[in-house]
Amino acid sequence: MILLKSDAVWVAILNTFSRAAVALFVVASTYLQLPLHYSTGEFFRRRSVRILIPFLVWTTVYALVWGEPVQNIKDLLLNFNYAAGHLWFVYMIVGLYLIMPLLSPWAEKVGEMELKVYLAIWLFTTLIPLIRQWAGGPAPVIYGPSGIPNPAKYPLWGEASWNSYGLFYYLSGFVGYMLLGLYFRKFVGPLSMKKTLAISLPLFLGGFAIGSLGFLRRVWLDSGGVFPFEAPVGVAAQWECPWMNDGIAVALMTIAWILLFRKINADNAFYRKVLLPVSKASYGMFLCHMLLLAGISAWLRTTAMATPLQIIFTAVLTFAGTALFCILIRRIPKAGPWIAG
Repeated sequence: MILLKSDAVWVAILNTFSRAAVALFVVASTYLQLPLHYSTGEFFRRRSVRILIPFLVWTTVYALVWGEPVQNIKDLLLNFNYAAGHLWFVYMIVGLYLIMPLLSPWAEKVGEMELKVYLAIWLFTTLIPLIRQWAGGPAPVIYGPSGIPNPAKYPLWGEASWNSYGLFYYLSGFVGYMLLGLYFRKFVGPLSMKKTLAISLPLFLGGFAIGSLGFLRRVWLDSGGVFPFEAPVGVAAQWECPWMNDGIAVALMTIAWILLFRKINADNAFYRKVLLPVSKASYGMFLCHMLLLAGISAWLRTTAMATPLQIIFTAVLTFAGTALFCILIRRIPKAGPWIAG
């Protein structure tokens, strides 16, 4: 991997801007599900058809298309295909669905102040990645399956070599975004555009500053400010610490986006003819998009197009192409939703 100074700046800006996407997907996936409106068995039956069957279809496609098919199929018994790294999301969201029936009775009765307390604790946990870095200094890298680098974690509040489940373990991570969706659904009424912007803009700018400047700081520390900088791709994974989904930067930007998206008017033709069909196809788009993105990205890198334009055009073309594909697939009688969700 060779990195130019201007590339680092553009990557920091563009990637930070969109970094809340996964968290928003969690909020959207759980917003209408919690509390449950039907029995646990019915809930899992509906989620299995909507989530697991399309996942099995596309994870098989990736296993056959990228790498050694026989070995890939064997590996799927233990984990997702690392060549299709985005599929980690499905395992996480299914894990959240498994605990939803447990939380549902509480979600029906929880009061606003009680939920705020839990959200405040969760927001504190989003600072833990920064606290680990401050307390432990530069983290040694432990290489996991397929050479994926994982920084060793500085133990905090009950964590030790024999215990990974510390004080805040069960209130950290993506469960917070599930509770965030519940909070907005139950307790946040309509807000004026002025109030929405007064809250969302500072939150977004604060999260954006933490994410982008944190990324650039790590790049500059490793490069010594000397560019172009050449290093193994694994080093780039360490630069993404300020972008972690369980970090404060993403949490703040997620709240800001939720506030802004709530102002979208559903009573217009653009919503009915564009946003709604794309929304219904979004899970299928997520599953299959890497197949198109890889080809488009490889093609654009052969052009003289500037880095920011490459990133933008890759995103736009991939989004448009997968949206059209999945909307059409969903129109196939009976089989469509089983393929595209």
